[in-house]
Amino acid sequence: MKKIEVSYDREQLTLDKGEQAVKDAVTAIRNAMRAGTASTKSKGEVAGSNKKPWKQKGTGNARAGFRQSPVWRGGGVAHGPKPRSYATKLNKKVWALAFARAFSDRLVAGDVIVVDALSLEAPKTKLMVKFLAELGIDRTAVIVQKDVDDTVFLAVRNLPGIDYATAQSLDVYTLLASRKLVCDKAAFDALMARIAK
Repeated sequence: MKKIEVSYDREQLTLDKGEQAVKDAVTAIRNAMRAGTASTKSKGEVAGSNKKPWKQKGTGNARAGFRQSPVWRGGGVAHGPKPRSYATKLNKKVWALAFARAFSDRLVAGDVIVVDALSLEAPKTKLMVKFLAELGIDRTAVIVQKDVDDTVFLAVRNLPGIDYATAQSLDVYTLLASRKLVCDKAAFDALMARIAK
């Protein structure tokens, strides 16, 4: 596994548009990660009777109609969160434009490292650590292959800060969240084909 130089047609890159698409795509992905399971009880869901705590007039207390009032301790929550989905919809063209812009920016910035082949003798984490050290990667990175290689995947999954993806499954958020993108020649060709206009 050796680092190689690759050539590409700059006309294939998208550098003049797509900034908003990248922002929208990252927001949509981050929204989809939210569980949306926060839940509170309204005044109608809190346990308690409908009995009036005290008579309306004559006690000197403020008037009160029920113990489940949101202004009382132990009462319901007014306008509290309920389970919901935070998912947002984006058109296919927006997703494609966002990926093309994000990948083009990483490529021009020199954050894409291409190796001739990406394979390991055994699914050992220490072999992957040694390989990444040879490339000068000591922080976050995403390993990209054209097709899933179980040996590489098993060697990567225990490494903090290192993600694994195929050329087709790589998304904008994963691409931007890592400092370096490491891929083999086949995966690089697949990524270039994916952003082809």
